[in-house]
Formats: sequence, C-alpha cells, structure tokens
Amino acid sequence: MAAAQAGDADQYRALLEEILPVLRGLVRARVRDSGAAEDVVQNVLLSIHRARHTFRPERPFGPWLRAIARNAVVDSFRQVGRRLEREVGVEAIDQLAAPEARRPPEDGTLSPRLEQALKSLPEKQRQAVELIQLQGLSVAEAAAVARVSAGALKVRAHRGYKALRRALAGVDH
Repeated sequence: MAAAQAGDADQYRALLEEILPVLRGLVRARVRDSGAAEDVVQNVLLSIHRARHTFRPERPFGPWLRAIARNAVVDSFRQVGRRLEREVGVEAIDQLAAPEARRPPEDGTLSPRLEQALKSLPEKQRQAVELIQLQGLSVAEAAAVARVSAGALKVRAHRGYKALRRALAGVDH
C-alpha cells in the first residue's frame, strides 16, 4: 500500500489482486447472498481506493482493510433496511388497495365514485390497478401485459392505490 500511495500503479494493482480473495472471504462470512456479497466487495474496493491516502505505512495493513470491509458490510445492511422500509411486498398490495377496489363486484360494474376515482388516476397507475384488482391478474401477469418489470408495476399500483384512497376520502358519502 505504501508503494501504491507513492504512485506505483503496478504495485497497487498487485495489492488489489492479492487482497480480493481475502475481501470476498470477509464479506461472504457476513453477507449470505452471493450477489449482494459481490456488490459489497466492489464497494470495499472503491472505499479502499478512495481512502488509500488514510493508510499509515507504520501501521499494519490488515486491521485497516478489515475496518473498511466491516464498514462496507454495515452500510449494505443499512441500505437494505432503508429499502425494506420503503418497499411494499407483493402480498401487501391487496391490503393497500382502497376497500372499494379490493374486489370487483360480481356483475363487473363499479360504483360511480370508484369509476370516477379510477378515471382520475394517471394512465399507467390506472392500468396497474385495473390489471391487478379488476382483472385479477397476478403481478407477474400484469407486468407482462403492461410491458414493464414486476417491480415497476408494483410501484405504479401502490401509487394508484394511494391516489385512489385520497380521491375516495375526498368525496362526500
């Protein structure tokens, strides 16, 4: 690392190649998903690159490296936690729907209030809500019809449900 700090690109490359298996081991011991573990390893390599000026040659390299790896793993767990706070699982979509939109009536007609609320939605949100709630398609089937990923369709549907709730709540009974 001291040679890398002095600008020796060959030594820096050799160092990174040498520590890569060690990093993978450190990260995979804490991150079970292999894809996520590899993402964390890449983040560790970026962190090493950004923080290489902080390494002090009179100190051992191993603890410095392990601290960076540990911090990257913790950061990845925090990111997952934040994402889980924002995302809604497929199984929760039904619970997010406005009560009137949860199940279409047996005869296929909608109340005028619900029909008006659906018409007020942006086209993509309305399509997602109608495919899932009115046509009864699964998220995967609805995503195929809409030609978007399942995740994108879930986002559209979730936004549509929220807008429906607001629209229905704003109308007097």
